[in-house]
Amino acid sequence: MPPRPDGSAFLTWLRTPRPEAAPGVWRFGYRARPEEEPEAVPGRQLLTGALIAFLVGWLIWSLLWNGYLGGWWLLPLYAMIPDSWAEPHSVGAVVVVYAYYVVVALIIMVGVGRLGRWSEIWRRYGPPAWRRTPGHERPPAPEADPAEWPALRAAGASDAADRLAADVRAGLMRDVDHARITRAWQGVRSGRHSLATFTGAVLKDGAAACLHPSGERDLSARLARHDLVTGQVRLGTTADDPRNPYAYRGTGLALGPDLLGTSLVAVGPAGSGKTGTVVRPLAESLCLHALAGRAAVVVVGAAGAGLGPADAYDVVVRIGNPESVHDLDLYGGTTDPDEAAAILAEALVGDLADPHPGSDSRRSTTVLAQLLGPFRAVHGRFPSVPELRGLLDGAPGPMSELRTALQDAGQDSLLRELDARERQLGHPGDVGGVLADRVALLDRPAFAGFFDTSGQSRPFSLKALDHPVRVRIDLPERGHADASRMLARLVLAQFTASVAVREDRSLFACLILDDATGVVTPEAVRGIQRLRSAHAGAVLTLRTLDDVPRPLRGPLLGATGCRVALSGLTPWDGQDFAEVWGTEWTETRDVTDRQIIAETPAGKAVHMLRRVITGKAPTARAVTVRQVERERWSASELAHAVPPGHAVLSLTNVKGEHAPPLLVDLRD
Repeated sequence: MPPRPDGSAFLTWLRTPRPEAAPGVWRFGYRARPEEEPEAVPGRQLLTGALIAFLVGWLIWSLLWNGYLGGWWLLPLYAMIPDSWAEPHSVGAVVVVYAYYVVVALIIMVGVGRLGRWSEIWRRYGPPAWRRTPGHERPPAPEADPAEWPALRAAGASDAADRLAADVRAGLMRDVDHARITRAWQGVRSGRHSLATFTGAVLKDGAAACLHPSGERDLSARLARHDLVTGQVRLGTTADDPRNPYAYRGTGLALGPDLLGTSLVAVGPAGSGKTGTVVRPLAESLCLHALAGRAAVVVVGAAGAGLGPADAYDVVVRIGNPESVHDLDLYGGTTDPDEAAAILAEALVGDLADPHPGSDSRRSTTVLAQLLGPFRAVHGRFPSVPELRGLLDGAPGPMSELRTALQDAGQDSLLRELDARERQLGHPGDVGGVLADRVALLDRPAFAGFFDTSGQSRPFSLKALDHPVRVRIDLPERGHADASRMLARLVLAQFTASVAVREDRSLFACLILDDATGVVTPEAVRGIQRLRSAHAGAVLTLRTLDDVPRPLRGPLLGATGCRVALSGLTPWDGQDFAEVWGTEWTETRDVTDRQIIAETPAGKAVHMLRRVITGKAPTARAVTVRQVERERWSASELAHAVPPGHAVLSLTNVKGEHAPPLLVDLRD
């Protein structure tokens, strides 16, 4: 049996400082940098200047000691020595004389040390530079030690704190356990849970208390670096580039719910790293948050896109795969026909442009409501895909059957809805045909076992986002691209509608769409704008902004607080990012070298000697400093100056704090 870990690694992790920092900075072990770049002196110049200063100091001391500068510097000494000490070999006189010499030498040393920047050499090459890692620090006081759970002790739960502290020292606690129990304690403080229930669970199970409904305490594998104390996941390192603010250069770049709460859009061509370096770490982080009881996450992408193993999720919906255990609720779990009609209309025709007949979402919602309401009143459920297609086509059989059932049930008001639908059939402006064509994309043999409304399957509904659930939805892109885009719109519409009506908004909800092609609609943009107030966010990736209708590109970038432009961007995509990031005032320096003309024979000789030594003519340098307004990142720079594996991203957190566009190495 392997030996049990002693918990020292977890203690070190838990006690590592995490100071407050600017948005996006990886706070784990962060050390703040100055806002402005200090004056950097080349090492060779620094060492040369220090040596010259030392030689100058040595020369001055030699001249004083040997009397070449006269005895004036000894006058203060003569004034301090009493006449009684003037005798030869007086001990007092010897002590004072040598003390005076030491003081003078120190004054010279301090002067030449400041002139030669010896302190900078000490910081750059001395012992301060040798300390690459902090030494062993003394444990913090119990009232400030997070491993001792001081908040629980202060609230009178000392027994629970002792049990948890013992598990920490014994190596039985993980970062997810710490985050989960902290979340449960927050529930006690807010009144959602009782102190007695919490204490009893901790005393019974220790670090395994308050488990996620799945019973899991961690993911089977992690690919990214996570810090569940701050809730961050590290995506890369901010490049040491002059276009980045000095305070950000070389720091880790991380995202968390505070930034994802403003939503994120990432644009980059295939192979630029959208899934591997952005989506996968974010999905992994949110799954960990869900295990800690902090978040609910829905990840949508193509089957086999590498969005994490199936065991990292509680629900995996494989649409079009007969082996899928779970189904997708076409109507989002709602029982309101009007709400179901609005969500379904957005999914079916939300992407159609205005010139298309029947593309108006409001008319589509009305048509669907005219059918969904009567059908549910008769059958107690919404229609399946084949049934809905038949009703939208206006087939005589389904319509007459529905009418007869309504008459038998005495639903006169719903009969009027059905009458209105039948009057619109066949009119040039009727949208029923467009809706039927779109529903037909789901009425295929590959989807025969899905979207069941009879209760025979296990449908997943986004109404479940009141719980810390982890969901992955695989879309059948191969051979069903149009249906996949329609289903992605459906999930986004259901998500924005569901999170807005949650009772408990302390749980962060996030939707990740690995490919948002054809998903961005006017209603989707409005829904994304409302997510921040609902403690929710969305992550969208696009191969190009051309996949978004031109009128919606600006609103989409404006609705999302976090914007990522990956390498390989096209200039026209870069132009949209450049416009939304705007301009800034910056300082430019124009340097002009003017040749110096000597007028005297001695000056000409000196200039000739200097030319022989340096190989250059003597010049005078003129520097002109100007303030100019320029783009933070131009379209050309975004298209051609972002190296492979890098991205330029700007961040905004839910408090409104901003981080300017930063060049980030996503591979580090």
